[in-house]
Amino acid sequence: MSKKRILFIVNPISGTGKKDAALRSVEKYLDKERFDYEIRPTTHAGHAAEMAAAAARSGTDIVAAIGGDGTVNEVARSLVHTPTALAIIPCGSGNGLARHLQIPMQPARAVGIINRATIHSLDYGRINGRPFFCTCGVGFDAFVSLKFAAAGRRGPLSYVENTVREGLTYRPETYKIQIDGNEKLHEAFLIACANASQYGNNAFIAPHASMKDGLMDVIIISPFALFEAPQIALGLFNKKLANNSHVETLQARHIRITRPTEGAAHCDGDPFMTGRTIEVELIRNSFNAVVNPEAHTKHKSFILSLAESFSSPARLQAEIMQALKNSGESTRTFIRKLTNL
Repeated sequence: MSKKRILFIVNPISGTGKKDAALRSVEKYLDKERFDYEIRPTTHAGHAAEMAAAAARSGTDIVAAIGGDGTVNEVARSLVHTPTALAIIPCGSGNGLARHLQIPMQPARAVGIINRATIHSLDYGRINGRPFFCTCGVGFDAFVSLKFAAAGRRGPLSYVENTVREGLTYRPETYKIQIDGNEKLHEAFLIACANASQYGNNAFIAPHASMKDGLMDVIIISPFALFEAPQIALGLFNKKLANNSHVETLQARHIRITRPTEGAAHCDGDPFMTGRTIEVELIRNSFNAVVNPEAHTKHKSFILSLAESFSSPARLQAEIMQALKNSGESTRTFIRKLTNL
């Protein structure tokens, strides 16, 4: 049997400090009897996409992205509609796609998944022509993504701090949403289109979303009072967001969103500006990925453990509200716990 060819693409300046450990793990743990491999660093913006596209054209079997969500998505976009499969050694702060596919966060174990080379054909989406693999949307999460991109500091702690701060002043908009020929007006805090289950960091916007069902989950969150924000946040982490009375979940292959003015949208957390009309569509079984063949373990985050430790949801809400009212290091400590850092 001939060996499979793998190209490892590493972005030296993205993600976290795990990249050195990831490179050592490739050298130490990759099954050299099954794979011929090459490691190439990126040198400029867009280089990962260029290398991944060239690898696909040359018939490389697997292109593995070593880095954060930006590197992973750049590689994945170049592999859609080709036989070449995406693999991931996650080194970012969010790792949304890797977490959905249950790729281990430890580099050595992620290499172990690559060694098993279980490849599935998955769905992906497009928002105004831009490919996305986890989520896209408009409203508050796009607004926060725009602020986060301009903040300079990365990581989930910075993201949550931006979310808490900006949430105090954000004003919902009224959207016209057309799904499968049905049109309806919604006043919405956010509208998220999910191909995968989470944003990253185990924040599950659509816990039941599948990348193999040919449908995206559309989550519409209507406006809510400030004192209800902790319940919304809790729902993201304990996979019970859909139980909230302010949340409506639909499924669709195509959705058109029209809003009063142009503004921000996000594509896998990457913000960009759009006009008044946003088109989102799902493309079925159009990209290949190396997956965890035993993707069934359930991760219990700190927030879920916290929820289970309280006999009363009202008491839990009060505890979260009190923490959010605090200032200084106590709030930062709480947020670190909340995001499982």
